[in-house]
Amino acid sequence: MAHSILIVDDEALTLRTMGRALQAEGYEVLPVSSGEEALKLVAEEKPDLALLDVVLPGINGIEVLRQAKKISPAMIVVMMSAYHMVDRAVEAMKLGAYDYLIKPFHLADMVNTIQRAEEMLALRVRVRDTVESAKGRYDFGRVVTQSPAMCEVLDMARRAAESDHTTILIQGESGTGKEVLAKAIHYNSPRAQAPMIALNCAALPDTLLESELFGFEPGAFTDARRRKEGLVEKATTGTLFLDEIGNTSASLQAKLLRVLEEGNFIRLGGTKAVQVDVRIIAATNKILKEAVTKGEFREDLYYRLNVVPLFIPPLRERREDILPLALDIMQFFNKELKKNFVGFTPAAAELLQRYPWPGNIRELRNVIERTMILSTENEIDEDGLPEEIRDYHEEPVLDEKFTSFDVSPTGDQFVSLKELEDRYIHEVLTATGQNKTHAARILGIHPTSLLRRLKKNHETVPD
Repeated sequence: MAHSILIVDDEALTLRTMGRALQAEGYEVLPVSSGEEALKLVAEEKPDLALLDVVLPGINGIEVLRQAKKISPAMIVVMMSAYHMVDRAVEAMKLGAYDYLIKPFHLADMVNTIQRAEEMLALRVRVRDTVESAKGRYDFGRVVTQSPAMCEVLDMARRAAESDHTTILIQGESGTGKEVLAKAIHYNSPRAQAPMIALNCAALPDTLLESELFGFEPGAFTDARRRKEGLVEKATTGTLFLDEIGNTSASLQAKLLRVLEEGNFIRLGGTKAVQVDVRIIAATNKILKEAVTKGEFREDLYYRLNVVPLFIPPLRERREDILPLALDIMQFFNKELKKNFVGFTPAAAELLQRYPWPGNIRELRNVIERTMILSTENEIDEDGLPEEIRDYHEEPVLDEKFTSFDVSPTGDQFVSLKELEDRYIHEVLTATGQNKTHAARILGIHPTSLLRRLKKNHETVPD
């Protein structure tokens, strides 16, 4: 589709000449001779590009640019000015003009400038499409969960996203999806059109981490031949995601505190403060409060980061999410691997729910992908699961009160094994507040087996 170009010039001959040249290149031309007409056309037609003269009767070109950018921010504007008014063209560049042409100019130069502007327009479209795609992928509604605790986390994250300056601290074990939650916050916030830059603070040595975050000036160290922008600067107007924030040094923590408190920093080897507008989302698999108590993390930085605390519970604490997540992951890999899996057998599903998933969702994803690649069926059964999942047996969790359970004989007779089992089951149920699921877990049996045994013994089964 041909792009539309608004031409604004008060000289009729110039309008005709430029219009014919651009029409010959296949553009849709919208010629006007005054600033007032131009603004009306911008509001009505929303042209893709504009060639705008600085000197116009009535409203001048600079003011037209200022108002047009408010009406149609995405429109790309090329200014036109005489040589002695270059300073006005430079002023226009500061207001958002893409480029300027000095009159008189060759029509070929004008066409080349417009073609370069089209490349910028195409880039903007790609960025917008990427952002829209990311918004869909990281929408809060797409997070698979039935866990009340996780639903509460998502509700807090959704509300925090609406405030585009609020700092957020996400805590949770490795593999629980901290970066996914950070992306959901970014792409559902007013900063969604700006970049989100992520950095794993545990992946780099401290000296390299500092230069990566804050950049450096020429001569800051041996190989620093020219200025380098750091990630804090590149993320300005957007979001900086700092994963494993608990692994940073005291000196780096001090610099991060300055960014949060004053909105600026100094590059390595520099003396001038660089102002930035960036939202920081930090994440850690450590308990930062404990690190503060031990003197391993700055208390003032902790409170600056912990404005909105979000804790993602591990997968073993939300077992109701395991199968829905597994099925969602299976659907994803059906598309990626061009497979047609339909689900899990009951035995495989029970094994997935029994396993504690120390690697959380990341481990679950890896297991599903590997199993789907190696399986020749369209349904995953227990034999297709890795050995560590098939052979896992949950160890009974014994509280201290059970370690001294009385098994001594009564009088001259020992207690029978059945009586001993019944007494122990009764003690466990009492200690767990009659929670059959928790009691079965401690006893190392399935809840159904516990229910069957209670009914057989005519025990009262609590609701």
